[in-house]
Amino acid sequence: MHTFLGSRLPLIQGPSFVYLAPVLVIINANEFQSVTSDRFKHTMRELQGAVIVSSAFQVVLGYSGLMSLILRFINPVVVTPTVAAVGLAFFTYGFPVVGACVEIGIPQILVVVFLALHLRKISFFGQRIFQIYAVPLGTAIVWAYAFLLTEAGVYNHKGCNVHVPTSNIISDECRKHIFTMMHCRTDVSLAMKTAAWFRVPYPFQWGIPNFHWKTACLMTLASLVAAIDSVGTYHASSLLVAARTPTPGIVSRAIGLEGLTSALAGIWGTGTGATTLTENVHTLAVTKMGSRRAVEFGACVLILMAFVGKIGAFIASMPQVIAAGLLCITWTMLTALGLSNLRYSKTGSSRNVIIVGVSLFLSLSIPVYFQQYASNSKPPSVPSYFQPYTIVVHGPIKTGVAGVDFFLNAALSSNMVIAFLVAFVLDNTVPGSKQERGTYAWSKRTAAMQEPAVVKDYSLPPALAKLLVWARWVGL
Repeated sequence: MHTFLGSRLPLIQGPSFVYLAPVLVIINANEFQSVTSDRFKHTMRELQGAVIVSSAFQVVLGYSGLMSLILRFINPVVVTPTVAAVGLAFFTYGFPVVGACVEIGIPQILVVVFLALHLRKISFFGQRIFQIYAVPLGTAIVWAYAFLLTEAGVYNHKGCNVHVPTSNIISDECRKHIFTMMHCRTDVSLAMKTAAWFRVPYPFQWGIPNFHWKTACLMTLASLVAAIDSVGTYHASSLLVAARTPTPGIVSRAIGLEGLTSALAGIWGTGTGATTLTENVHTLAVTKMGSRRAVEFGACVLILMAFVGKIGAFIASMPQVIAAGLLCITWTMLTALGLSNLRYSKTGSSRNVIIVGVSLFLSLSIPVYFQQYASNSKPPSVPSYFQPYTIVVHGPIKTGVAGVDFFLNAALSSNMVIAFLVAFVLDNTVPGSKQERGTYAWSKRTAAMQEPAVVKDYSLPPALAKLLVWARWVGL
């Protein structure tokens, strides 16, 4: 849809880490943790409602043309710390989980890094296979290694069973080893045994969504950050595949389309919104593949794979330590891609360095302040590395209105929200020239209309453009 109705750039959309923080906040809220029957479905309905409302906000923001006006306030100095903070937000999850099984987790990180960096120049049939497929190749190698360790009995302990609830384990010897077994063994998950071969997802499969303003506002704030993230992706990717950057109207149209796709995600019950993935920039730079048809073909393949339940079950059965090792790489890449936006501004400017530095530091430090108010009795189902997302009802802000307290404590304990707010305020109040700030150079509509190549790349199909009365504000 994005390649046809959105920006028309060869970009992939999918679930973003931007939505992960508010999702964790909602899941770990006391009112949902205390649900005893069908808690999963109840929580999913709450997430569905929040995603649908936030997607409506993006639709209005994009198709009204408001985003094209907001663009003048969004510069690389704002985008850089915002995207980088998304990658840094979950640093407490990475190595603490890898450390639970270092004989698997550390090789996972080292193998991916070795393939991506040390073997990046090796080509097969003209393609740098190791650079492009470092993550899946590294995962396959280490997963096979972990399987051999499991089958060899390295993680076997007499009388211990990973499928027995921890609360039912009596043996002290089992309690001592169960944590390592849960993270290292490749046969912990029962997903492959229980998943159906074929399953067709359908709208509202978890029931009618629940709509509450406090969770909707929190998810809407995340959708705004996702839109800011996408702005940087559009600009960087357009320079890689096209001679001209899109016009502000095209960017606005693309954000509106992201809202529509997020609405579909909410209706189908994915639990998160959809956005243009920042990783697109790295993929385009490495593969040199700027074809819309290639993206559309890949999307069709993924849609067909989604109907095969065993495929998703196989991925879900990945050992936790391997997943944590992968996230150490992917979140690092996301942080690096965020910081790379700074190259469009004067990186040596003390103004920009201070703004980015202050934004990133406060985005890590302020949430720690909020974590001090966490309840001592956290739900046992929440691992320690997700503890920051269980404190929203115990935060320092007490207005007397529970919903307001929930929203403010959750928003201000979010790394990406703090990074965006600090960078946005400082960049738009501290004096600086356009060259110093690195203001994104979007194409002018009048000039773009006179270039046939630009019109061909970015304009909507004529029949569709005639149906859209607002095409002038959300197109060329």
